[in-house]
Amino acid sequence: MRRRTLLRAGAAVGTVLTIPGSVAASTTAATRQDGYEPLGRVSVDEAAEAVVGDDGEIAYLAATDGFATVDVSDPADPETLAEERGLEVDDRPLTGILDVKVDGDRLAVVGPATRTAEDVFHGFVVYDVSDPADPVPATEPYETGYHIHNCYLDDDLLFVVANDEDENPLVIFDVGDGVEEIGRWSLLDHEPGWRDVFWRARYNHDVYVQDGIAYVAHWNPGTYLLDVSDPTAPEYLSHVSETALEEQRELEDDEAQLGLPGNDHYSAVDDTGDLLAVGREAWATGGDEPDGPGGIDLYDVSDPAEPELQSSIDAPEAADETYDGGLWTTAHNFEIRNGRLYSSWYQGGVKIHDVSDPAEPEELTSWRDPDEAAFWTARVAEPGETFVASSTEMIPNTDIQGALYTFPIETGEQTDPPSLTDSEERGTVTDADENGTASNGSDDGETDTDSGDDTIPGFTAAGAVGAAGGAVALEWLRRHRNRR
Repeated sequence: MRRRTLLRAGAAVGTVLTIPGSVAASTTAATRQDGYEPLGRVSVDEAAEAVVGDDGEIAYLAATDGFATVDVSDPADPETLAEERGLEVDDRPLTGILDVKVDGDRLAVVGPATRTAEDVFHGFVVYDVSDPADPVPATEPYETGYHIHNCYLDDDLLFVVANDEDENPLVIFDVGDGVEEIGRWSLLDHEPGWRDVFWRARYNHDVYVQDGIAYVAHWNPGTYLLDVSDPTAPEYLSHVSETALEEQRELEDDEAQLGLPGNDHYSAVDDTGDLLAVGREAWATGGDEPDGPGGIDLYDVSDPAEPELQSSIDAPEAADETYDGGLWTTAHNFEIRNGRLYSSWYQGGVKIHDVSDPAEPEELTSWRDPDEAAFWTARVAEPGETFVASSTEMIPNTDIQGALYTFPIETGEQTDPPSLTDSEERGTVTDADENGTASNGSDDGETDTDSGDDTIPGFTAAGAVGAAGGAVALEWLRRHRNRR
């Protein structure tokens, strides 16, 4: 593919809010006496995924039309160091950026996150972030010709999920000296029967890589474990799944995309590689059980060829669990470190679970503010001390603002957490039809899927300047157009 010249817009600086009453982070054995709460917060417009550098002091955030770097070395006073906005390649925007990944002093920035007919750049740039206050491109922009929803950077290897209506492969690039595609693996080559299923129901949503194994969250087909020790020739090891191919062939398109079972959205292992967590992003659709927000399943993968289910962590219940209900509590992204699961549940908040016995996970603490925060991910910053969580503004029918929060790693309970299930306290945002499925504002109450763009969770379409993606692009697009 063609390599392009990148133009960078000037940086902008976000604002910082130190949470009143915050104190320095404590150890996991401590319990906060005045109620569990965040340590600090910094505003980051259109925030999405967040990752943390090796030293635990810098967080890197995807920010839809660019990315941001944030100093979290003082968790009570996080500080934005740089915001790279309005990225362009040959007069075309590099936008719809919902994912970034960091390894050492390199940061991969990919986009757009979803399919779009607009004239935007489809591809990635790897940045040198040895000075996080002044990121500079380390590679020329690389044009893929397909959208990239998520990626993973492992040394000089960049793994990207590539999707169109014909194929959904995992593609591997060597980005050590220039950029070169060196390998790929396709579900449709491994199990050709999935070609008969609507392409978005077999969407290749995310990838996580550790110790030569790639964990590929492939929506309804399941999560696939691939041996990528030779990245030029990935090999199938095993997979976990809640669905069967024959059942998927019988589903309507929207049924196969919004609701359980299935919806493998994000998968990752712990630092030992023995425990796999699979998060499922889903909503209530008015269909058969299970019907509601997706949770997180835990698997023993000490033998990666023979995964064994250990337990499941349910999503928080909500007064309205539909896509347009304005109250999302489904699982999103997470991290497992040292026997602890740090998870995000959009407006359901952030949680820490003890998963040292994965058959009996124990919730240690949680925090939520559903009117102000919808958490996209949770990542350890200082082990045993602090973690960070990005909050997205892109939930339909809400006024949440993008931000990065810092939290202490400790046990405790939030003082008077806002209710998620009291309909009077929450209020009614949208009306549901008699089947319990919320309308997206169209006259017929159906999900709009005939525009030629992606209009479903995990890979929703955008328009004017590209795809915002995730399960939230339509709302992002509405807000962005209102600002123009």
